[in-house]
Amino acid sequence: MRLILITLTALLLATVVGVGATWMTTTRGTEIGALTIGAWTARPRTGTADVDPYSRATIVRNGELPIGTGDGVAFTATTDDKKKALDGRCDVIVSGVTPPARFWTLTLYDRKGHLVANSLQRYGFTSQEIVRSSDGSFEIRIASRSRAGNWLPTGGIERYALMLRLYDTPVGVATRTQRDAPMPSISMVGCS
Repeated sequence: MRLILITLTALLLATVVGVGATWMTTTRGTEIGALTIGAWTARPRTGTADVDPYSRATIVRNGELPIGTGDGVAFTATTDDKKKALDGRCDVIVSGVTPPARFWTLTLYDRKGHLVANSLQRYGFTSQEIVRSSDGSFEIRIASRSRAGNWLPTGGIERYALMLRLYDTPVGVATRTQRDAPMPSISMVGCS
Protein backbone atom coordinates (compact mmCIF):
# COMPACT_ATOMS: atom_id res chain seq x y z
CA MET A 1 0.00 0.00 0.00
CA ARG A 2 2.81 2.38 0.89
CA LEU A 3 4.56 1.69 -2.45
CA ILE A 4 1.36 2.49 -4.37
CA LEU A 5 0.90 5.76 -2.46
CA ILE A 6 4.53 6.82 -3.12
CA THR A 7 4.19 5.91 -6.81
CA LEU A 8 0.94 7.89 -7.18
CA THR A 9 2.47 10.88 -5.39
CA ALA A 10 5.52 10.77 -7.68
CA LEU A 11 3.30 10.54 -10.79
CA LEU A 12 1.13 13.43 -9.59
CA LEU A 13 4.20 15.56 -8.84
CA ALA A 14 5.74 14.73 -12.25
CA THR A 15 2.46 15.65 -13.99
CA VAL A 16 2.19 18.99 -12.17
CA VAL A 17 5.82 19.90 -12.93
CA GLY A 18 5.50 18.83 -16.59
CA VAL A 19 2.24 20.68 -17.22
CA GLY A 20 3.55 23.74 -15.35
CA ALA A 21 6.80 23.83 -17.34
CA THR A 22 4.90 23.44 -20.61
CA TRP A 23 2.49 26.23 -19.68
CA MET A 24 5.40 28.53 -18.75
CA THR A 25 7.26 27.95 -22.03
CA THR A 26 4.16 28.35 -24.20
CA THR A 27 3.19 31.53 -22.35
CA ARG A 28 6.59 33.21 -22.03
CA GLY A 29 8.44 31.57 -24.91
CA THR A 30 11.91 30.09 -24.96
CA GLU A 31 15.28 31.23 -26.20
CA ILE A 32 15.76 28.06 -28.27
CA GLY A 33 16.71 29.21 -31.76
CA ALA A 34 16.04 32.87 -30.94
CA LEU A 35 17.87 35.69 -32.72
CA THR A 36 18.28 38.79 -30.52
CA ILE A 37 19.60 42.08 -31.88
CA GLY A 38 19.28 44.98 -29.45
CA ALA A 39 15.75 44.97 -28.01
CA TRP A 40 14.43 42.93 -30.96
CA THR A 41 13.97 39.14 -30.84
CA ALA A 42 13.00 36.83 -33.70
CA ARG A 43 12.59 33.11 -34.05
CA PRO A 44 13.51 32.50 -37.70
CA ARG A 45 12.89 28.75 -37.56
CA THR A 46 9.26 29.21 -36.45
CA GLY A 47 7.93 29.14 -40.00
CA THR A 48 9.90 26.01 -40.95
CA ALA A 49 9.67 22.27 -40.43
CA ASP A 50 12.69 22.62 -38.07
CA VAL A 51 10.68 24.50 -35.42
CA ASP A 52 11.40 23.36 -31.86
CA PRO A 53 8.54 21.66 -29.95
CA TYR A 54 8.14 24.55 -27.48
CA SER A 55 7.72 27.13 -30.26
CA ARG A 56 5.28 24.78 -32.01
CA ALA A 57 3.23 24.53 -28.78
CA THR A 58 3.28 28.34 -28.43
CA ILE A 59 1.98 28.72 -31.99
CA VAL A 60 -0.83 26.26 -31.31
CA ARG A 61 -1.71 27.92 -27.99
CA ASN A 62 -1.74 31.48 -29.41
CA GLY A 63 -3.33 30.54 -32.73
CA GLU A 64 -0.88 32.71 -34.65
CA LEU A 65 0.21 32.05 -38.19
CA PRO A 66 4.00 32.47 -38.39
CA ILE A 67 5.75 33.95 -41.40
CA GLY A 68 7.26 31.22 -43.55
CA THR A 69 11.06 31.22 -43.72
CA GLY A 70 11.03 32.02 -47.44
CA ASP A 71 8.66 34.95 -46.92
CA GLY A 72 10.42 36.85 -44.16
CA VAL A 73 10.95 37.11 -40.43
CA ALA A 74 9.10 38.77 -37.53
CA PHE A 75 10.96 40.57 -34.73
CA THR A 76 9.25 41.52 -31.45
CA ALA A 77 10.26 43.99 -28.75
CA THR A 78 8.73 44.41 -25.30
CA THR A 79 11.53 46.59 -23.89
CA ASP A 80 13.64 49.51 -25.03
CA ASP A 81 17.39 49.20 -25.69
CA LYS A 82 18.07 49.65 -21.95
CA LYS A 83 15.75 46.70 -21.09
CA LYS A 84 13.03 48.92 -19.61
CA ALA A 85 9.50 47.65 -20.38
CA LEU A 86 7.61 49.58 -23.07
CA ASP A 87 5.01 51.74 -21.32
CA GLY A 88 2.08 53.27 -23.22
CA ARG A 89 2.04 56.27 -20.89
CA CYS A 90 5.58 57.22 -21.96
CA ASP A 91 7.01 58.54 -25.23
CA VAL A 92 9.08 55.94 -27.05
CA ILE A 93 11.11 56.61 -30.18
CA VAL A 94 11.89 53.88 -32.70
CA SER A 95 14.56 55.25 -35.02
CA GLY A 96 17.22 54.31 -37.51
CA VAL A 97 17.02 51.93 -40.42
CA THR A 98 15.79 48.40 -40.99
CA PRO A 99 17.65 45.50 -42.57
CA PRO A 100 17.22 45.15 -46.33
CA ALA A 101 13.69 44.02 -47.14
CA ARG A 102 11.28 44.45 -50.02
CA PHE A 103 8.56 45.51 -47.56
CA TRP A 104 8.22 45.84 -43.79
CA THR A 105 5.54 46.63 -41.21
CA LEU A 106 5.78 47.89 -37.63
CA THR A 107 2.71 47.11 -35.52
CA LEU A 108 1.72 47.85 -31.91
CA TYR A 109 0.07 45.07 -29.87
CA ASP A 110 -1.04 44.72 -26.27
CA ARG A 111 0.65 42.00 -24.23
CA LYS A 112 -2.10 39.52 -25.17
CA GLY A 113 -1.37 39.93 -28.88
CA HIS A 114 -4.34 42.14 -29.77
CA LEU A 115 -4.18 45.40 -31.70
CA VAL A 116 -4.32 48.42 -29.39
CA ALA A 117 -7.61 50.31 -29.76
CA ASN A 118 -7.29 54.02 -30.48
CA SER A 119 -9.48 56.77 -31.93
CA LEU A 120 -7.40 57.11 -35.13
CA GLN A 121 -7.55 53.38 -35.83
CA ARG A 122 -3.81 53.49 -36.58
CA TYR A 123 -2.15 50.27 -35.52
CA GLY A 124 1.19 50.53 -37.27
CA PHE A 125 3.26 51.76 -40.20
CA THR A 126 4.53 50.20 -43.40
CA SER A 127 7.78 50.85 -45.25
CA GLN A 128 5.82 52.56 -48.03
CA GLU A 129 3.98 55.11 -45.88
CA ILE A 130 6.69 56.12 -43.40
CA VAL A 131 8.15 59.62 -43.62
CA ARG A 132 11.96 59.34 -43.86
CA SER A 133 14.94 61.65 -43.56
CA SER A 134 17.11 62.38 -46.61
CA ASP A 135 19.56 59.63 -45.54
CA GLY A 136 16.79 56.99 -45.53
CA SER A 137 16.47 56.75 -41.74
CA PHE A 138 13.17 57.23 -39.97
CA GLU A 139 11.82 58.13 -36.55
CA ILE A 140 8.52 56.87 -35.18
CA ARG A 141 7.20 58.36 -31.96
CA ILE A 142 4.96 56.04 -29.96
CA ALA A 143 2.94 57.99 -27.40
CA SER A 144 -0.49 58.33 -25.83
CA ARG A 145 -0.96 61.92 -27.07
CA SER A 146 -0.67 63.30 -30.59
CA ARG A 147 2.83 64.04 -31.89
CA ALA A 148 4.12 65.54 -35.13
CA GLY A 149 5.54 63.26 -37.83
CA ASN A 150 5.32 59.48 -37.67
CA TRP A 151 3.12 59.04 -34.59
CA LEU A 152 1.69 55.75 -33.35
CA PRO A 153 -0.93 56.08 -30.57
CA THR A 154 -0.78 53.75 -27.57
CA GLY A 155 -4.21 54.48 -26.17
CA GLY A 156 -2.45 54.95 -22.82
CA ILE A 157 -2.14 51.20 -22.12
CA GLU A 158 0.42 50.25 -19.53
CA ARG A 159 2.44 47.59 -21.39
CA TYR A 160 2.70 46.78 -25.08
CA ALA A 161 4.82 44.98 -27.66
CA LEU A 162 6.11 46.05 -31.05
CA MET A 163 6.35 43.66 -33.99
CA LEU A 164 8.58 44.44 -36.96
CA ARG A 165 7.88 42.09 -39.87
CA LEU A 166 10.44 42.01 -42.69
CA TYR A 167 9.23 40.49 -45.96
CA ASP A 168 11.51 39.13 -48.67
CA THR A 169 14.67 39.73 -46.66
CA PRO A 170 18.04 38.01 -46.36
CA VAL A 171 17.73 38.18 -42.55
CA GLY A 172 17.16 34.73 -41.12
CA VAL A 173 18.74 31.72 -39.48
CA ALA A 174 22.32 32.73 -40.42
CA THR A 175 22.00 36.29 -39.06
CA ARG A 176 23.87 36.86 -35.80
CA THR A 177 24.73 40.54 -35.17
CA GLN A 178 23.63 44.15 -35.60
CA ARG A 179 26.12 44.40 -38.47
CA ASP A 180 24.33 41.55 -40.29
CA ALA A 181 20.92 43.15 -39.70
CA PRO A 182 20.87 46.83 -38.63
CA MET A 183 17.77 47.06 -36.44
CA PRO A 184 16.11 50.32 -35.39
CA SER A 185 16.87 51.54 -31.88
CA ILE A 186 14.13 51.86 -29.26
CA SER A 187 14.47 54.55 -26.60
CA MET A 188 12.14 55.88 -23.92
CA VAL A 189 12.33 59.68 -23.85
CA GLY A 190 9.76 60.72 -21.26
CA CYS A 191 6.68 59.78 -19.30
CA SER A 192 3.56 61.84 -18.67
